[in-house]
Amino acid sequence: MARDKDKGRVPLGNAAPAPTSSPFAALAGLREQLPAATTTAMTATAVAETAKKAPARFGDKVVVRLERKGHGGKTVTVVSGVLPSARDEVMGELKKKLGTGARADDDDIVVQGDVVDRVIAHLQGAGAKKVIKGSG
Repeated sequence: MARDKDKGRVPLGNAAPAPTSSPFAALAGLREQLPAATTTAMTATAVAETAKKAPARFGDKVVVRLERKGHGGKTVTVVSGVLPSARDEVMGELKKKLGTGARADDDDIVVQGDVVDRVIAHLQGAGAKKVIKGSG
């Protein structure tokens, strides 16, 4: 068929030769001129300073546990130990950060799904001093 010629395709036997130099070779010499890499992760002292400046949002310990009973067979992550004055704020952060639904239930925050490890990581970064992984 004449389709290959119509589309301007090059047959495999007449392939172009491989390039002799790397296009990134010139960039390798500039690498030494770059400033030292900076990380976006907060240092331990920066986290401690931020926690001191912010109003208290967490109790002495925060317990994060997985539950299934009483939620229509759905798995949820329950967070206990958040102060009532900051519960709505923390719940909003969790919803936004984790991309899941959450609701307030008495003194607890109930987050949809099995996201215990992700919740613990967020709470530690948000300034909770002692976060415990509990059992349902």
